[in-house]
Amino acid sequence: MFRQRDPHQSEFAQAVREVMTTLWPFLEQNPRYRQMSLLERLVEPERVIQFRVAWVDDRNQVQVNRAWRVQFNSAIGPFKGGMRFHPSVNLSIFEIPWL
Repeated sequence: MFRQRDPHQSEFAQAVREVMTTLWPFLEQNPRYRQMSLLERLVEPERVIQFRVAWVDDRNQVQVNRAWRVQFNSAIGPFKGGMRFHPSVNLSIFEIPWL
């Protein structure tokens, strides 16, 4: 399901597989959670906000980085979150901590 929709997010897909290894026995014993689309809700964020961050480095050069705010579940109140700041960060990696 997830892999077909977002094949380019390989890091997140790997994390989903690892979590599913743990969750699958529980889901097989409790089919009501599968009927309530629990898996689909776990891997699909409520909201993804993409924006740019412009800043000046030590050489006085303007740098522009892409940034994301990924929000998964607001059911029990405001979203918690964090920030990753590294050139290698992409959306697929950013979604993993909330899985």
